[in-house]
Amino acid sequence: MLTEQESKVLRLLCQGYTNPEIAKELVISVHTVKAHVTHILRKLNVSNRTIAAYLAGKNSLIDE
Repeated sequence: MLTEQESKVLRLLCQGYTNPEIAKELVISVHTVKAHVTHILRKLNVSNRTIAAYLAGKNSLIDE
């Protein structure tokens, strides 16, 4: 469902990282992070990152 990179972004998103923090951690641009977040929201069929994080935790979509 999610790509490996999207899973990494989602994991950090769940930990409360901001887009710039995610970009720094994964050594990618903020623009790329925004694209990944958009794809994650679309794939999970949710409207915001808070709901995405909730679903990720509830449904074990990420490895801790």
